Amino acid sequence: MKILFRDRGDAGRQLAEALRRFAGTDPVVLALPRGGVPVAFEVAKTLAAPLDVLLVRKIGAPGQEELALGAVVDGANPETVINDEVVRLAAPPPGYIEAETKRQLDEIERRRQLYRGNEPPLDVKGHTAIVIDDGIATGATVKAALSGIARSKPQYLVLAVPVAPSETLDELAGYCNEIVCLHSPDPFYAVGVHYVDFSQTSDEEVMGILAESRAGAGPG
Repeated sequence: MKILFRDRGDAGRQLAEALRRFAGTDPVVLALPRGGVPVAFEVAKTLAAPLDVLLVRKIGAPGQEELALGAVVDGANPETVINDEVVRLAAPPPGYIEAETKRQLDEIERRRQLYRGNEPPLDVKGHTAIVIDDGIATGATVKAALSGIARSKPQYLVLAVPVAPSETLDELAGYCNEIVCLHSPDPFYAVGVHYVDFSQTSDEEVMGILAESRAGAGPG
């Protein structure tokens, strides 16, 4: 199993080099918390771009929370993305999706306050939006995130990750304008095996990184 990155900061610096060409396109960098935030921070620094978190919450089926009926995606205008096929199969009772959507929006608001305080989410309309995670396995959360962001009408939508399986990238290709992925190992086992340090990113780290980015500070 080939080790590709020392840690998320190293992955972010390598990814930033592959994204330098977007520096003059008025980019906005959006990180999937929590692990995507240290990666995205390095990209945002290199591109001199604002950094924000992209909060996504799954709408689980009744009694099967892991089965996603859809997802709620945060943003200047929060979007609900529904998987109609799964809804037909799961047949949730009337009002269930609306109630679950509100519950997940409340959780997004809680996390938004934790990570941003009173700072509003960045508006991606008319910008190059670069969505970043520390790696992708199945791509379900990323798919919802891209669908939600696309409805906010960025000028150009990029998915950028250090590592992901090629079959997942193929599935995601129709959800954005471009995918930048540094490595697609075959066979693919897990994101974490390609990092020396893949320890969990804490809420405190996320808050610190976002504050540092807003202040325009260096890497620290």
